[in-house]
Amino acid sequence: MTRVLIADDASFMRQMIREIIEPEGYEVVGEATNGIEAVDLYKELQPDLVTMDIVMPKRSGIDAVNTILAENPAACVVMCSALGQETLVMEAIQAGARDFIVKPFKPDSVIATLKKVVEKAD
Repeated sequence: MTRVLIADDASFMRQMIREIIEPEGYEVVGEATNGIEAVDLYKELQPDLVTMDIVMPKRSGIDAVNTILAENPAACVVMCSALGQETLVMEAIQAGARDFIVKPFKPDSVIATLKKVVEKAD
């Protein structure tokens, strides 16, 4: 079972991702509300996959990705972005994020992206 950390400052977005991925066999092992929590929980929980919002308080998702990948270059991070954040998405991919999913989430698209990232990591 793939262990997932969800990082998003909006609780309804975290809940939405959880509701999409848990029925598909993913285990949500933690939720972070900002970039600092995301890094701390990543270190503590060592999840197989992280879904990371780009825009969060205290520390951006891009900064958090940089820190996580400096710690573990093999980390699998998928960025979550709203439409219109293409520049930030490209910055996140250049920082080492494996892929991205776009808000509002389409369940089939979310699952397809996560499966693709996990398969590439194996």
